[in-house]
Amino acid sequence: MDVTLSDLRIGCWRCRGSNFAGDTGYLRDVLLRIVTSDAVPQDTYLISGEESYDKTTFNLHDLVYLNRGSNQGVKVGDEFLVVRAETEQLKQEWFRPQNSLMRAMGTTYADRGRIRVVHVDAKVSTAEIVFACSYLQRGDILLAVYRAACASAENQMERWPISRPLVGKTAMIVSTKGFGQAVGPYEIVYVNMGAHEGAHVGSYFRMFRYQGDSKEYVYNEHGLAYKAYGFGSTPVSYTGADLPRDVVGEGVVLRVTGNTATVMVLSTRTGSVFAGDYVELESPQQ
Repeated sequence: MDVTLSDLRIGCWRCRGSNFAGDTGYLRDVLLRIVTSDAVPQDTYLISGEESYDKTTFNLHDLVYLNRGSNQGVKVGDEFLVVRAETEQLKQEWFRPQNSLMRAMGTTYADRGRIRVVHVDAKVSTAEIVFACSYLQRGDILLAVYRAACASAENQMERWPISRPLVGKTAMIVSTKGFGQAVGPYEIVYVNMGAHEGAHVGSYFRMFRYQGDSKEYVYNEHGLAYKAYGFGSTPVSYTGADLPRDVVGEGVVLRVTGNTATVMVLSTRTGSVFAGDYVELESPQQ
């Protein structure tokens, strides 16, 4: 199944047994980022907004103008998702080869907010910003809102055998929301596995890492899987392939493209999940 960014306008997730969504029926919209190598339509965009003569950005409940009107079929009540391409400015890898994996996954697009059309002219329309997780600015890309399938999330960590062998397809956490390196529960990571490999909205990922030496650039003492200076060692050496893997967390897919998935971390066993950790695809019933 081919899934592109154009299929993924705005998503939601449902959490049972958690108050993360507040008192709104355990259902809330989540404005996310997504990484995709697919072409993103850029012919519909935000022009500016009210009081543009002294405003550089636009925020919740401001009125903004888009470059589409009744001639292009826009109607009062239509909604658009506002997105913007993002790039990593630091370019410093956390693990080898993070930068090349990010390039292979594609461009990162951040959801900035949602607007609703309140007035339509022939070639332009006026819309209100009805949801914003950041400021909007001139030239932001507008995508027609589509209600994606909801991901149903419930904690499965307690029933996971720690040393359970791999049974599903595996991939890697390449980056996190905001190009960070460490995340905890209810934060977002990007995985280099998508619809082409069987992932879909609602899929579960088990997150794990191998014992022994890592690919991270931060300092790691060599051989801690079997020896620690001054605190013992074993007669023979061991690698990650010789020892049970560390299960460190779980997550649910909120968005998916052909070769990437946007995943919310639901819980962690060790405190944090890092870029460079691995994931195993499983279903909630597995």
